[in-house]
Amino acid sequence: MPASSLAAPLCTWLVASCMSCACEKDQAVKSPFLFQSSKWRSRLERRRKVMATQCGNGGGVGGLSLSCGLISCWCGSGIQNLMSTFEPCEDYYNSSKWFSSLALFGENGFSPFGSKTVPVTRRQRRMNSAAQSGNAVALAVQPIKEDAIKKKPLTMKRRVVVTGLGVVTPLGFDADIFYNNLLEGISGISEIEAFDCAQFPTRIAGEIKSFSADGWVAPKLSKRADKFMLYLLTAGKKALVDGGITKDIMCELNKAKCGIVIGSSLGGMQVFNDAIEALRVSYKKMNPFCIPFATSNMGSAMLAIDLGWMGPNYSISAACATSNFCILNAANHIARGESDIMLCGGSDAAIIPIGLGGFVACGALSQRNTNPTKASRPWDINRDGFVMGEGAGVLLLEELEHAKKRGANIYAEFLGGSSSFDAYHMIESHPNGTGIFFCMEKALAQSGVGREDVNYVNAHATSTPTGDLTEYQAIIQCFGRNPVLRVNSSKSMTGHLLGAAGAVEAVATIKAIQTGWLHPNINLENPDESTDMNVLVGSKKEHLEINVALSNSFGFGGHNSSILFAPYKNTL
Repeated sequence: MPASSLAAPLCTWLVASCMSCACEKDQAVKSPFLFQSSKWRSRLERRRKVMATQCGNGGGVGGLSLSCGLISCWCGSGIQNLMSTFEPCEDYYNSSKWFSSLALFGENGFSPFGSKTVPVTRRQRRMNSAAQSGNAVALAVQPIKEDAIKKKPLTMKRRVVVTGLGVVTPLGFDADIFYNNLLEGISGISEIEAFDCAQFPTRIAGEIKSFSADGWVAPKLSKRADKFMLYLLTAGKKALVDGGITKDIMCELNKAKCGIVIGSSLGGMQVFNDAIEALRVSYKKMNPFCIPFATSNMGSAMLAIDLGWMGPNYSISAACATSNFCILNAANHIARGESDIMLCGGSDAAIIPIGLGGFVACGALSQRNTNPTKASRPWDINRDGFVMGEGAGVLLLEELEHAKKRGANIYAEFLGGSSSFDAYHMIESHPNGTGIFFCMEKALAQSGVGREDVNYVNAHATSTPTGDLTEYQAIIQCFGRNPVLRVNSSKSMTGHLLGAAGAVEAVATIKAIQTGWLHPNINLENPDESTDMNVLVGSKKEHLEINVALSNSFGFGGHNSSILFAPYKNTL
């Protein structure tokens, strides 16, 4: 047998076994653990030179041209890729006789490990055929036996339904009261009373009046915790009560499969502000709980501690898109089988001097102080900025069979959702609406819903000059083919609840599915010329049988998130 017949495959195997990562100097991938010492590098170089000499090819290794970037190496603490691609040289293609004589690739002949006959597998026969026909062959550095790979059986995706709603808003602390006020066109925006804001150009907000956590939060915790946490704890427990989770049912739940993902955009701003003021006197005057109570994750943690829930628990902070991100992640935990029941949503309480001052400095707030209820006016030609709000919204999500087993009331079914990022500007959305459009498109693809099926959108629309139109155009581009498409914005009455906005508006969306009534867009007196009132809901509520509803939420920095709900149908 000619020496050249053995050289190419033998060198191929040696190179594959050595996991060579060597490339040209300026393209080499350097591992933090392997081949770092000069001793290792010199050994590698010597091995490459010997192998190249034996194969009679100075430009490659073993008659193979190595493509840098396609050669695997160890990186970090694990193997990033166990496949290397080798491009055979001319001699490789011209010497087909050796291939059938090697036990490594054929039935009989030479084997690097001895003369034992190795049976030919179907995969090896395909490789033989490819090699003899002159096609490039991809060789595994460490071949994996096919029978060693255990494939998981295909399982049907678990369905996720909404079984409970909890809110704390400027329009009420009960989901039914809140939505009835929306349907009646009642505004929750008024002059700020919590502090003297005479020095600010904006003195209005969707401020929560006369809130009490009595009966929901322990008195000692109520005195120490930030309002965002009190709103969160209250709304979370209200969602449980609304979902029919009684003490008896609570005892029967598998706590390891019960989780909470409730986020906050700004966290405990008042607690942190108070800590700074105390520090001006002495660190000894600081609240010992100021750090944990200021962090956005502590709301979910405290609620889980109270309930004894040991499943997934964390907080997502994605500015004003926070709630939708939390809802989407919570639903995914259930769909993947990691949880059976999840509380999710968002909470924020930023109507304090530093919060108001910060948004005023951004130039983002409406200054319509003389007529607060008319200040928030999405898509109206006279809109002049958004109105701050505060509150919390929490959904109780549950796996369908789990909900049916306990006889839960099902409000709607969560179909799916998605997120995207504009990568454009710190505050403004991309003027072409590409990120928003991409987000809605991905949400449809992820949930398997057609564009023509969506006939209601609860928009993010905050009453800003550019943001409202950008979102509107993206919605029309995505869903405009549906002749009965209707779009409204809850912010015309609640103001912008920041990290809580998405969850509170998800509650409004679900109540619209349940009742068949859409709330009006109040203050839409002179629609922007770029909009169409055949799409936008007017100043009065409208009746609509909803097929699929979409709720949008976008945040500072360019975060976009869309989630889809539909009436629950007991069919696949």
